[in-house]
Amino acid sequence: MIKPVELKRKLDFMTHADCEAVHEASVRVLEKTGISVELSDERVEKLRDLGVRYDKDLKRMYFSEEVIEVALKSAPGTYTLCARNPENDMPMDGVHGYLTSDGSCTKIIDPITDEYRDSTKKDLADLTLVADATPQISFFWPSVSAADMNPVIQPMYELQTVLENTSKHVQAMTAVDPINALGSVEIARAVAGGKEALKERPIISNFLCSISPLAYEGKGLEAVLIFAEAGVPTGFVTMPISCSTAPATIAGNLVQSNAEILAGIAVLELFYPGTPTFYGSCSTTMELKKGGINCGGPEDFLLQNLSARMARFYGIPSNIGTFAPSAKESDWQAGVENTLSGVLSILGSADTMCGGGLICNASVFSTVQMLLDCETFDLIGATFNGTCFDAEYLAEEVIARIGPSNHFMYDKHTLKHMRSIWQPQFFKRGSMMDWFHDGKPTSIDAAKEKIRHIMQTHTPEPLPNAGQVEYILADYEKRYSRGK
Repeated sequence: MIKPVELKRKLDFMTHADCEAVHEASVRVLEKTGISVELSDERVEKLRDLGVRYDKDLKRMYFSEEVIEVALKSAPGTYTLCARNPENDMPMDGVHGYLTSDGSCTKIIDPITDEYRDSTKKDLADLTLVADATPQISFFWPSVSAADMNPVIQPMYELQTVLENTSKHVQAMTAVDPINALGSVEIARAVAGGKEALKERPIISNFLCSISPLAYEGKGLEAVLIFAEAGVPTGFVTMPISCSTAPATIAGNLVQSNAEILAGIAVLELFYPGTPTFYGSCSTTMELKKGGINCGGPEDFLLQNLSARMARFYGIPSNIGTFAPSAKESDWQAGVENTLSGVLSILGSADTMCGGGLICNASVFSTVQMLLDCETFDLIGATFNGTCFDAEYLAEEVIARIGPSNHFMYDKHTLKHMRSIWQPQFFKRGSMMDWFHDGKPTSIDAAKEKIRHIMQTHTPEPLPNAGQVEYILADYEKRYSRGK
């Protein structure tokens, strides 16, 4: 069973007027500067009929405020991301916040040997199995690349591998071209039970990343429309880097990101009105000394909160890049950065959060870190649940019954409520002497032991129509041989 956090508390760093200012600036960007994308003549003509201006020479789309408003009104504010196991369905209702691992890393820290190496299809299968057994992971991204498979249809192998090892909702975020979009839809239909069954219960979703600043890949938009036609929820995620692919200021980064997301949502909703979508952001800053990416700073935390706030301003579910520290291992730095990240995302009422398991500026995946991130996520959620102040919880009668110089350990009130006290899986409690006696185990040791236990004992739910999925992959393998 999945275990989301409840979005009971909010901390907004933007007023409604601030949101309007960002929106108005973004619309002016879309009207005057536009979004770069190369589309087919057929798509261009259709967009023109729908009110979008397209400059063939510059290969740019320009959106009026009226077009953006029509698209936003068409986007559903609530919907459900379905899972193979209906008990793991995810209502996008603004009340729950869901966590996933992050996706498509090409490097992994082996959870058993600590080796830093290229990722494989087996790595993806193993860590998906761990995620399936971890309730804080509510849905799943293909967290590492199946780099040993045919690169032309690699996303299809990744989708197959993930579906085989989890019955939770899957976000097929690596299928960003028409070939893999079509193949992913075929696989999802086979597993769901057919075309209409997938539309009724979309067990997968997808998203497309913008190319900052202000661009989309044409093949990516084609893939989006293929998923939308199949009834698959499809979102848009922006990943700008302040000082590099976005303005240096937080507000400027937010305006550009917002423009990119609005453009994607507009195209989607104009072609397929009513398609479930989401507002995604993994914005960050440039590392100023060497020009690389710099995750885990205060700008990241603010952008996470502000992006979730903008999604609420539009009434669209959000997908926020959470965790993903610049730390190179599961250490004190990772704990500090990820705690602040989780707090700001959850207080921003992020509907879905990605980033569990990432280290080293979102470039390396660690299954150990994923479990520690789940512990952090669970701790933050439990804290923000708050408490009650009715007679039962004030416990005045209990205090009177026990009286002075006594204890509460055997009282029925204690037995009733004691299991509501949060318990860690990996963080160490108890006495110093006990810790020394046990060999000074660390949270990392506990996470590794949990991983070994899951891999030895956990069995995912069988994949329906697995043979049909194999047939689809074999067919695509013949049509798109390796490297072609």
